[in-house]
Amino acid sequence: MIVLDLALKSLRNRAFSTSLTVGSIALSVALLIGVENVRTGMRESFSNTISQTDLIVGVKGGTIQLLLYSVFGMGAPTENISWEAHREWAEHPAVAWTIPYSLGDSHRGFRVVGTNEDFFRHYRYRGGQEIALAEGRANEDLFDVTLGADVAAELNYGLGDEVAVTHGLGEVGFVNHDHMPFTVSGVLARTFTPVDRAIYVTLEGMEAIHWEDGAPPASDDEHDHEHPVDIAIEDVEVTQVTSFFVGTTNRRDVLQLQRQINDHEDEPMMAVIPGVALNEMWQGIGYAETGLRLVTIFVVLVGLLGMLVSLYTSLNERRREMAILRAVGAGPNRIVALLVMESACLAAAGAIAGLVLVYGLLAAGQPIVEAQTGLFIPIRPPGLVEWLFLGAVVAAGFLMGFVPALKAYRTALHDGLAVRV
Repeated sequence: MIVLDLALKSLRNRAFSTSLTVGSIALSVALLIGVENVRTGMRESFSNTISQTDLIVGVKGGTIQLLLYSVFGMGAPTENISWEAHREWAEHPAVAWTIPYSLGDSHRGFRVVGTNEDFFRHYRYRGGQEIALAEGRANEDLFDVTLGADVAAELNYGLGDEVAVTHGLGEVGFVNHDHMPFTVSGVLARTFTPVDRAIYVTLEGMEAIHWEDGAPPASDDEHDHEHPVDIAIEDVEVTQVTSFFVGTTNRRDVLQLQRQINDHEDEPMMAVIPGVALNEMWQGIGYAETGLRLVTIFVVLVGLLGMLVSLYTSLNERRREMAILRAVGAGPNRIVALLVMESACLAAAGAIAGLVLVYGLLAAGQPIVEAQTGLFIPIRPPGLVEWLFLGAVVAAGFLMGFVPALKAYRTALHDGLAVRV
């Protein structure tokens, strides 16, 4: 305790240099813990976006691409599949339910998703939680639209407001469908998933806004010449969808059903298992994660080396302090213990400050990341990996303290008392 008390008083006596050293260690530790926390949080956020969906079906292509544009709203779909093909598999004996998705449109930068009542009935996220409405009702009429929580908050939309859809993704689209606006019928409760940043319209409404000249295709139906707003949702025939989610009656049938869809000859389609595709994506970016982690570890080492340099160079200024301690009875071992304790205290203080800093930054940056990407990074207590990192930093600081301590150990008593000119 005496050595610890002396170490703390010595560090307080050199408050400015101590603060700089602790600050550099804190920044490097914050980077290390922050990268690990964000990496884990992003994986958790991606995994929580969809639950209890056995297959995602779309046109043949990349499995990760299908996962990204169907579930996470990232990237653009390539082609559509026919409604007849979707219905064929929806009526398959092994299929319990499907959720069709029609993509390709947007509104002020937010993606528009055409779907039906099965989305509100069967979509699950974060361990089986259901989609809920914060206000209003789910889509019923042709031009009803339900908003994600973030869309309603950022655009300040409420029930009864009109939403004009634009063909194309992003802020700038190709064709504006201002002549056929949708009316907000409901707002979804917040899910902390990309669902919050999407706009959900009816499949029939999505089909109607793409009618050429705003009129339905020519037919013998009595509604041929009616304006779309006068047509009921039952009068619109859906012709295609971008993808659809599948829930099976028995989980043991998933692989067999996947093979059947992939081998379907009438229309080229592909079925992916969400968890498998997600693991494939993590494996693809695993090298980047490892590289980033190595960089942050080297940053921490640089911070610790800066502490070592600071302690080592300060010994020349502390010659008299060491000599006085020796003169009042402190042996060489006590001097070594003092310097090692100072080094350990600096490393521990830097580690704690870095931990506080990273959680402060996560709390401040969480809403920004969610607003920009739609991904929610959960703030969780430090896990085993984080505590191992912090312990390694303190242990490394403790060991590095032996370098200046051995130099002080070899310094003779008269060297500190002699006057240098």
